[in-house]
Amino acid sequence: MRVILDTNVILAAFAGRGLAHALFELCLEKHEIIISEHILSEVQRNLQKKLKMPKDKILMIAEYLKEFCKISSFKRLDKEACRDVDDIKILGLSEVANPDYIITGDKDLLVLKKFHSVPIITPREFWEISKGKRN
Repeated sequence: MRVILDTNVILAAFAGRGLAHALFELCLEKHEIIISEHILSEVQRNLQKKLKMPKDKILMIAEYLKEFCKISSFKRLDKEACRDVDDIKILGLSEVANPDYIITGDKDLLVLKKFHSVPIITPREFWEISKGKRN
């Protein structure tokens, strides 16, 4: 499957060894992860700002993401597409990349449930789908 991982999921994956980390590993192994340059920049900025990670480690993570994720462009959408304008680029990425799922912990995206025909789900929901525990 082709999946978009939102910034918050990627940050959580590199911040610890919980569900987000396991989900990221699962997606690397069995699915195609799609991100944009915008997501990559957000990840780098937040690794430094929120997690206080050293610059050399941030650069290593950025290179890792570039190597193992598909970097796609995004379509500019109208501001009304989502209640949080910061999330519009995720929806625009979905327009271009045609994923099977958008995986996020962002409530402003999750409230939409779908964007066009693409389900917007939590990491836990995708984990359960991948493990065959949910339809």
